Amino acid sequence: MTHLPKLGRRGLLLGLGAVATLGQARLALADPTPGEARLVVILLRGAMDGLHALIPYGDADYATLRGPLALPQPGQEGGVLDLGGFFGLHPALAAMHAMYGEGALLPIHAVAGPYRTRSHFDGQDLLEGGSDQRLTSGWLNRALAAAALTEGKARRGLALGIDLPLILRGAQPVGMWAPPRPARPDAALYLRMAELLHDDPLLGPGVAEGLRGRGFATEALSMGAPLPANQGGFLRLAGAAGRLLAAPEGPRVAALEIGGWDTHAAQTDRMLPALRQLDGGLAALKAELGPAWARTAVLCITEFGRTARINGNAGTDHGTAGAAFLAGGAIQGGRVLADWPGLGQGRLFENRDVQPTRDLRAIAKGLLRDHLRLPPQAVAAAFPGSEAVEAEAGMVRG
Repeated sequence: MTHLPKLGRRGLLLGLGAVATLGQARLALADPTPGEARLVVILLRGAMDGLHALIPYGDADYATLRGPLALPQPGQEGGVLDLGGFFGLHPALAAMHAMYGEGALLPIHAVAGPYRTRSHFDGQDLLEGGSDQRLTSGWLNRALAAAALTEGKARRGLALGIDLPLILRGAQPVGMWAPPRPARPDAALYLRMAELLHDDPLLGPGVAEGLRGRGFATEALSMGAPLPANQGGFLRLAGAAGRLLAAPEGPRVAALEIGGWDTHAAQTDRMLPALRQLDGGLAALKAELGPAWARTAVLCITEFGRTARINGNAGTDHGTAGAAFLAGGAIQGGRVLADWPGLGQGRLFENRDVQPTRDLRAIAKGLLRDHLRLPPQAVAAAFPGSEAVEAEAGMVRG
């Protein structure tokens, strides 16, 4: 059994040195349950702007509120990919749009966790811990550990990447493997450090000053320039996950992560590489899974959304509700899951963010119950104190 401490700021800085190997992507695997159902959780680190990925173009207030960030209507040059007359996908998400047409993509909007923090560190810990307070284990590990105890069977797991994400930390045994580090990190690593730490009152100024000493421009450190495009880190990991999950004796649960979503400035350009990698990664995962895709559910979630209005740097700031995606042959897709709160006067949370109308815990509970078919004790262990949050039904094919 591997017991891992909580990753703090110092651990983050030390661990970032290996991120350059695979860009901003990591993969962890576990072997939780008998049966053929596969579950993949993709953590979109940095707070994805749901209004830029899953566009409510049919909302009468959308274009005015978003200003220069508003995307054209379906059918226009550079227009959104229509999802039925009100919502649309960003045009970079062509593979996901095809999955929607096949009934294998279920976009979810106006969704958030139970917390109301706008700190990356807090938000990511709470997202993966599955609570409104910090825990030392993750909701997926707790669910799998409780299921193993219920079944009376020991389980083995494997993590691929430089660090085990909190979502899979806990009593459930997980082994680890990491690729060799390069001799020198590339520029993307340093810009990622600046991105993650810009709001930290202690580390932020020191990191920025140190990077300026290495010749980084001030506008880049303030996120006015796009991160260098990662040429395949997430795609390679998604493909590897698909091959491992497809193996008859392979794992059945995986957690991946991809960064690049913190778009305080120049959002149109900065978000494009992350969207393309997410889209390409899901396509690679599907291809490598082969026939096992039909028994797979993929949950893409982020720590919080972003502000509804554009800021003075052509970007958005930390917000509340956002978008999530469910994909896979096991998903009852081809529709958008949303109780849309609207973007008009008096409809925004604290007059700045999309109002949450769905709880991420309900989505995850529904997958644990209906897809992995974990017992009630395991679902309860995953999200302590959430008895009032009912599992979302109807997301998984019968």
